[in-house]
Amino acid sequence: MKSKLSLFTLALTLLLLTFLTPAGIATDQNGGDDSMTTLLYQGHGSFRLTSADGAVIYVDPYAGEGYDLPADIILVTHQHSDHNQIKLPARKDGCLVITQAEALSGGTHQILTVGGIVIQAVEARNKNHDPKSSVGYIITIDGIQVYAAGDTSTTEQMASFAEMEIDYALLPCDGVYNMDLDEAAACAALIGAKFNVPIHMKPGALFDRERAEAFDAPNRLIVEAGEEITLVK
Repeated sequence: MKSKLSLFTLALTLLLLTFLTPAGIATDQNGGDDSMTTLLYQGHGSFRLTSADGAVIYVDPYAGEGYDLPADIILVTHQHSDHNQIKLPARKDGCLVITQAEALSGGTHQILTVGGIVIQAVEARNKNHDPKSSVGYIITIDGIQVYAAGDTSTTEQMASFAEMEIDYALLPCDGVYNMDLDEAAACAALIGAKFNVPIHMKPGALFDRERAEAFDAPNRLIVEAGEEITLVK
């Protein structure tokens, strides 16, 4: 009888633990639901994407923290020192580094597919950035399209982006090395992304709240340096 009672008590205890486990407790190393696609804005022009299955992409590594997750892919838009610190991220074996040289191979903007992630190089240009040695990237990860503009002002290509239905556009707006706030907002309207994120806001700063608030773009999404968000389609 005691044996049967003990087995019943153990079964009841396990059942209660199943239902009383607090919602939202992380079960994976990233501290969240393993079906999430995330973006960590590290500051300035640097950010990290993590796919639902754990693939990690760093874009223009230079600023902030969060380079500990080993990279599958590192993307560099151009060779200015505040965009090309590829030694910062940890790397997985076989990590692929794609710079503007590979992205502009043969003098044309390339489209690369790596493990189901599509990386489309697009034009980037202004008086400080030669289009022959600068690119932006449209990254498709878990079906979500992220436009990493790099350092740029308005380009002719942007007019075609609306039909792509981009989900997130990360746009520089410092007004020194790139377009200013007004031009960046006009680009956001032209591109038509679901969310427009101001980055590269002020030389020497990871983030500038005043400039971020002054970014008068449709569907503006302010992400602070060090903040990680879950991407949605």
